[in-house]
Amino acid sequence: MKKNLLAIAVGAAVALPGLALADGPTVYGKVNISLENQENEIGQSGSVDDDWSLNSNASRVGIKGDFDLDFAGLKAIYQAEYEINVDDGDRGDTAFSQRNTFGGIQGKFGTVIYGKFDSPLKSAEGKVDQFNDLKGDLDHLIGGQNRNANIGQYSSPKLADSIVINAAFIAAEGSDTDQDGEPDDGVFDTVSVSVVFDNKQYYAALAYEADQAARRSVDGISRGDLIRLVGGARFGDLELGILLQQTQDNAADSDAQDDSYLVSAAYRINKIKLKAQYGISEGDVSDESGSLSAIGVDYALSDKSVIYAYASQLDLDEANLSDKTLGIGVAHSF
Repeated sequence: MKKNLLAIAVGAAVALPGLALADGPTVYGKVNISLENQENEIGQSGSVDDDWSLNSNASRVGIKGDFDLDFAGLKAIYQAEYEINVDDGDRGDTAFSQRNTFGGIQGKFGTVIYGKFDSPLKSAEGKVDQFNDLKGDLDHLIGGQNRNANIGQYSSPKLADSIVINAAFIAAEGSDTDQDGEPDDGVFDTVSVSVVFDNKQYYAALAYEADQAARRSVDGISRGDLIRLVGGARFGDLELGILLQQTQDNAADSDAQDDSYLVSAAYRINKIKLKAQYGISEGDVSDESGSLSAIGVDYALSDKSVIYAYASQLDLDEANLSDKTLGIGVAHSF
């Protein structure tokens, strides 16, 4: 039944892009499909040989909306978003997978939401990642890119027209978040907080998480405490970004630590956008270090459609392994 409803939503989204029903939800999404040549030794990308593949890069469809409540000027908000595999079609339970999905309340005090969605630390990346959803995505090297289930979050209203404070808790529901060998069952077993400044020209964010899944780690960290600092700026057609992160192992008696850095840049020439980024992640205990480099070009067919080409390479120095990708693709937002 769930898949049937989602199929109807996909069909409605394709037929009526950007549809906003009267006093009802908005259907939205993105189709991002690429043809890629991959040479993978590390194995994170799914392919293991030098081959060509067609990839659906976090293509998605969603429904979102809000409505007024008859209490204290409050508003109910909701969103249900699912990833769709436009290249493979129906593959059993993987045809749709849950993305940012939540319900909540909004008022002059701010916004409270509950569900499954990106943590404040993940969201703090802003638009610094120029290769989001592709093989050049920082998520292939740097940890902390978590979309958490069982998460509740408070976001303040905008302060001084540019600052937002986010604070979230993630209930462990029996998992061992602090790695002491015992299941955790508290409300605040994992926490994530951020302060974000954005005035459209300059962007800055500081975020911290405790007892969070590392996701990626060159030093072998499973769960850790993370701190992330992000900066970005726009100067006319030029975009610049930087991300700094440190992840410390929260396992007892462990000195493991990842130190990660990423810089990015993009420049627009009419409908063309040239972009590049480079990241490094270094381990303290293992002496392993990884690097991720990517270059690409986008051409805007419209304000909602782009064709692109890019190349990326992920290297692990000590292991002497590399993943290399060349790709061309098209992305449509609706």
